[in-house]
Amino acid sequence: MTGIRLATRSIDANNTFTDRVQMVGYFNISISGTWQGDITCQRSFDRGSTWFDVNSWDENTQEYGFEPERGVWYQAGFKDGDYSQGTAIVRLSQ
Repeated sequence: MTGIRLATRSIDANNTFTDRVQMVGYFNISISGTWQGDITCQRSFDRGSTWFDVNSWDENTQEYGFEPERGVWYQAGFKDGDYSQGTAIVRLSQ
């Protein structure tokens, strides 16, 4: 795969996520804005049919992750019932 892999979205509702993006190796996650709730990063091995929680945050963060396997998709956002208020700006990039 070549080029930048990027998904970014302003999220202000339950059950709302970034677009899905395929990651391999090191990648970044950025969460900013003024919001309350729990944002969850998820990954899928079957192109998004099944999602597994990787990590979650209840405050702004700038972190990185590592995906050793090719063909794995990621998304991040508010799962159903995890949003309280405000707008979170969520960015996954590589």
